[in-house]
Amino acid sequence: QVQLVESGGGVVQAGGSLRLSCAASGGTFSGYPMGWFRQAPGKEREFVAGITWRGIKDYADSVKGRFTISRDNAKNTVYLQMNSLKPEETAVYYCAKGRYIEVSAKARDYDYWGQGTQVTVSS
Repeated sequence: QVQLVESGGGVVQAGGSLRLSCAASGGTFSGYPMGWFRQAPGKEREFVAGITWRGIKDYADSVKGRFTISRDNAKNTVYLQMNSLKPEETAVYYCAKGRYIEVSAKARDYDYWGQGTQVTVSS
């Protein structure tokens, strides 16, 4: 049974930083990309960042220059460093395993999801 477990969420003031982690277990992750998505109340889930097995990264335009995705393949763990956070980025953040080789911004291209971790950015 594939499991993805996110951690690192919390409450931070605007302009602050958080580092999210996603630990994967129970399946084959070798060769597959990992992604981070977020969903705010009343809004659709949106792509934040993704990284291929070999480390090629992609970001949503809204987070470029502020967020950094990385992964440790030996530990089956993916990270999301978030800097200069904004109140409008308050959301539940999810990590997900991609179905294909390349990073995709579409949620349907991910087959396993974590339970999410809440990030609240206060103004």
